[in-house]
Amino acid sequence: MNYSSYSDSGNFQDSRPGGPGGPGGSRIRFGPGGIGSMIKALIGVTLLVYILQQFLYLIGELGLTPGLFFTDFPNRLYQPLSYMLLHSSFFHIAFNMLFLWMFGTEIERLWGGAKFLRFYIFCGLGGAALTLLFSPNSMIPIIGASGAVYGVMAAYWRYFPDRKLYLYFIFPVKVRYFIPILLFLIPIFSILFARGSGIAHLAHLGGALVGFLLVLRGNPASGTSANFFRDFIRRKKHERLTARLESNRHRAGDVMKRVDAILDKINEVGLENITDEERKFLEEASEELSRGKRHN
Repeated sequence: MNYSSYSDSGNFQDSRPGGPGGPGGSRIRFGPGGIGSMIKALIGVTLLVYILQQFLYLIGELGLTPGLFFTDFPNRLYQPLSYMLLHSSFFHIAFNMLFLWMFGTEIERLWGGAKFLRFYIFCGLGGAALTLLFSPNSMIPIIGASGAVYGVMAAYWRYFPDRKLYLYFIFPVKVRYFIPILLFLIPIFSILFARGSGIAHLAHLGGALVGFLLVLRGNPASGTSANFFRDFIRRKKHERLTARLESNRHRAGDVMKRVDAILDKINEVGLENITDEERKFLEEASEELSRGKRHN
């Protein structure tokens, strides 16, 4: 698959005076141009780990093995992060890093390095989460940055739908048509009908879904998507607090009804004629109401 920046003619036009896209020249450019500092760091770290893999067996410890993750919980909590750094072959890492550069460079330019890294990690975690959810007993290690890269491709689909990809350097296809097939239709079909292929389709799909949901919610450069999980946690805390207050209000109403009933009985038969249980209930209710007033 070849990537090309998109213009009305389908070619990249360099508009600089005297440049290749200026008077007398035009060209198709392979790739998005210069590599960003965060993507450069991600590629560097991933390549370093791959070199270490040639001398050390890291997959058993750093790969995500769902069965071990759950049976040895929480000792392997790092695996949903570490699995992204491992790759099974030269072509595996080469294609992942190529796609990261091709589709991630302009996203990093939009958001900045720190927010791009946060997005990349969330997408990788999404791939791990879907794998753990649907294959909790699997003892096959999952490795690779594909889940995170698929999330980056989902962001590219969101922001650059009219760019063109040149398949086999010949056939132009718009991003808006090709990327959904690659990110969603192929993994879903493979999960349903092509199991045992040795490809972590659940991780691919999970990364793509998280990436799509994050960019659908808003531009991470504005902070809305970057704070998605923080906002979610705050919302859940607020819901729990509201539910607890509502429960306390109902309980307080029930307590006061019983207190009123006991007081009515005291008015009728006298304090000495109420039961020990009723006397104890009045004391506890009095203490609880006193604590509530102090807290207020």
